[in-house]
Amino acid sequence: MKIGIVRETKTPPDSRVPLIPKHCRQLLDEYKNLEIFVQPSDFRAYTNEEYAKEGIVLKEDLSDCDVLMGVKEVKKSELLPKKTYFFFSHTAKKQPYNRELLQTIVEKNIQMVDYEYLKSDNGVRVVAFGRWAGVVGAYNGLREYGKRFKIFELKPAWQCHDSRELFLELKKVVPGNYKLVITGGGRVAKGAEESLLAAGFLKVNPTDFLNKKFNGPIFTQLEPWDYVKRLDGQNFELQHFFNFPEAYQTIFKPYTKVADIYVPCHFWDPRSPVFMTKKDLKEKDFNIKVIADISCDINGPVPSTIRASSIAQPVYGYNPVSESESDPYADENITVMAVDNLPGELPRDASEDFGNNLIKEVIPFLLTSRESRIIEKASITKNGALTREFSYLNNYLIGLE
Repeated sequence: MKIGIVRETKTPPDSRVPLIPKHCRQLLDEYKNLEIFVQPSDFRAYTNEEYAKEGIVLKEDLSDCDVLMGVKEVKKSELLPKKTYFFFSHTAKKQPYNRELLQTIVEKNIQMVDYEYLKSDNGVRVVAFGRWAGVVGAYNGLREYGKRFKIFELKPAWQCHDSRELFLELKKVVPGNYKLVITGGGRVAKGAEESLLAAGFLKVNPTDFLNKKFNGPIFTQLEPWDYVKRLDGQNFELQHFFNFPEAYQTIFKPYTKVADIYVPCHFWDPRSPVFMTKKDLKEKDFNIKVIADISCDINGPVPSTIRASSIAQPVYGYNPVSESESDPYADENITVMAVDNLPGELPRDASEDFGNNLIKEVIPFLLTSRESRIIEKASITKNGALTREFSYLNNYLIGLE
């Protein structure tokens, strides 16, 4: 089998890679029937020279490869027919901006394997960049808080060579009575926690966060049962919440009165209650000054998130009175960080972590006869059509919705 690592073609280009140089070398040493080729790129976090040093062949033309791997969507004109592709396609939720991409994939008879849907038998994703979104998102939230109140300065995360430098940078956070709240309990939240602990924050339970005074920076992490309750007064049940989120109401409001920084790390279903309303943001005792919205649901559960921001321009201001974008550091505004590709700010670490999981959980089923439906179930298209798993996309594909 021949695997090709494609050059990222989405604008702006992403510097992450699915397999770093040492991963390629490891696979070549383990699988003697395998060849790996890398399309040269000037903007990868790992240079062409680093691949060449590991004996990986750099090659512009990947047309003889069986499997092609990238990170973000591949440009339609670059897609090679009758190949198997792995990348984040952003089509399975009927994203209108990628309808033509999916149509092209079908027309070119491509087997499209979407990383987002590579899951274990119990439904847990096996490859993801979530941890690094959390690490960088919380870092950015602290950076903007320090910048807004002129109490400490951190360099932009993307200027750090790797996570080691980023965690050292967090030592510059000046101790103070800052209070930060996280919503969510998965990989993203755990990554955010890593940054906060490195910055000297103490983790406390939600009740103490609301009611006790602490000498120094603290944070609390809220799981769903901490921020919603059932409308019918029955006890919270996680699976019931997943199945019937519309049967719940928010109980998040008390945290908006005491927290200085809010870091959303949750998954939000559009049927779920919002965390706060525009009216809530107008209240005089609304205390949150910085929202580092890692979840980044536009016009969703956090009303100040009115658009995504970028690595180059990471923040904007939200004025609760005018309900519009304004100066990010003005006293009357909320500073909003809503970068939607946060792992791209620590591309070396994010790529290494991602590739480790890809080698452990996915590659063996690609290169051996080991039985598993993991790749099949993550294939959105195959043999010139949508697969059974993704047949619900048919009207979206043909333009009827």
